Amino acid sequence: MEDGTFASPGYCGVTAADEDVLQWDTRNDCEVRQILDRVADKWSLLVIALLDQRSLRFTELRRRIDGISQRMLARTLRHLERDGLVSRTVHPTVPPRVDYALTPMGATLHETIRSLVVWTEEHQSAIAAARTAYDARVEAERRAAEQEAAERDAVARDVLAYRR
Repeated sequence: MEDGTFASPGYCGVTAADEDVLQWDTRNDCEVRQILDRVADKWSLLVIALLDQRSLRFTELRRRIDGISQRMLARTLRHLERDGLVSRTVHPTVPPRVDYALTPMGATLHETIRSLVVWTEEHQSAIAAARTAYDARVEAERRAAEQEAAERDAVARDVLAYRR
């Protein structure tokens, strides 16, 4: 087997430097895009972050995640459980008690998420400055375009008035 080649037939990573990473999701057997979409959505990130602290019941999660509906939380937990990131434990009590916890694989994902949060915290000022500069540039371009349109309209009115 060549260096850089993985034995797993489901591996979707690239082995050549000139391949386009945007083509990850074009292979029929590649689920990288689906997995990234799942674990990077805002609800999954929040659930994973909360479950890193300890196992929680459904109602505790719902109370701690502002703005999530019961349906969306149930769906998010079901997807995370299906992907092996969250475990669900049903306790035989009345009423039934269900606890959710991160699996070992989910805990490794939380480490990655934590790195992303640290990066965000370190760069939030620069990002805010970039957003402000972008907004100012877009506003200046909008004003310039409006000014040019007004000048063109004035020239057109002058031409029409001259022809009459």
